Amino acid sequence: MKFLDLAKVYIRSGAGGGGCVSFRREKYIEYGGPDGGDGGGGGDVIAEVVEGLNTLIDFRYQQHFFADNGRPGMGKQRTGADGDDIVLRVAVGTEILDEDQETVIADLTEVGQRVVLAKGGNGGFGNLHFKTSTNQAPRRANAGQPGVERTLWLRLKLIADVGLLGLPNAGKSTFLAATSNARPKIADYPFTTLHPNLGVVGVDNAEFVIADIPGLIEGASEGRGLGDLFLGHVERCSVLLHLVDGTSEDVAGDWQTIIREVENYGDILGDKPRVTVLNKIDALDDEERAEKLAELEAVAGPVMMMSGVAREGTVDVLRALRTEISEDRIRQKPVEEPESWAP
Repeated sequence: MKFLDLAKVYIRSGAGGGGCVSFRREKYIEYGGPDGGDGGGGGDVIAEVVEGLNTLIDFRYQQHFFADNGRPGMGKQRTGADGDDIVLRVAVGTEILDEDQETVIADLTEVGQRVVLAKGGNGGFGNLHFKTSTNQAPRRANAGQPGVERTLWLRLKLIADVGLLGLPNAGKSTFLAATSNARPKIADYPFTTLHPNLGVVGVDNAEFVIADIPGLIEGASEGRGLGDLFLGHVERCSVLLHLVDGTSEDVAGDWQTIIREVENYGDILGDKPRVTVLNKIDALDDEERAEKLAELEAVAGPVMMMSGVAREGTVDVLRALRTEISEDRIRQKPVEEPESWAP
């Protein structure tokens, strides 16, 4: 399935039906009086969070969503039918923005959450509504209210507990594949990862979600490479896992490059707790490990060491991440009960 995290939609709620001007005319009834019914209300445009979606790709093929208009009222005191609502089904973590792409209308973070984006117009009153003791034969009715027309943006921010950061080929996808059932594309060239991937990892009977985003390069905040388009997917994370390629000639410079781009993105990421890991240590001997570790710790503080390929140190890294995630976000890993044996 293709990944899309930003979509523009055009919505319009239904207009209300007009009221009816009608009089009761039956044989032997001399003064039947007014009996025009009210118009029906227009349909609403609603956004609803559903399970099973992790992209906005559906909105690439359909951008216009128009609710039905209400039916007009009729004689014999008949009220018009209400127009049907139209529902936009979105993924968990979708933000709905106004046309300026800055004003947040709704932030949908839970399955089943619903928000009305455009309210349908009310139906107009029929002439029966205007009958009084002094005006027993009104010949007026109201038109229905028009619908609301809006242009909106949908922006998806994946729900994850841990966000992976690093330069291209730092080993982020390899780490995700080694610790979860996710199978991201892995290759020996930069920008193998072109869209975010999610994986559920387990450690010490606890489960949490890790988000792998495309690698950042120097100048990403200015649009270089894939830019910082995908950094929004780690805004909701509790902790950031910063992987540094241990085979690089300048591990300290690589670390500073990512930190600079994260801080340029804004305080929402710059203030998050980070776990820094020297990756790919399986390609280093003991002397090189000590040299690279000392060089990185001089600028980054405490640093852990790991190899995603050899799965060396991965459990310790997961435990360090686990301590940074609040208890209300942790999911308990289901305990498998032994099968009962019977002769």
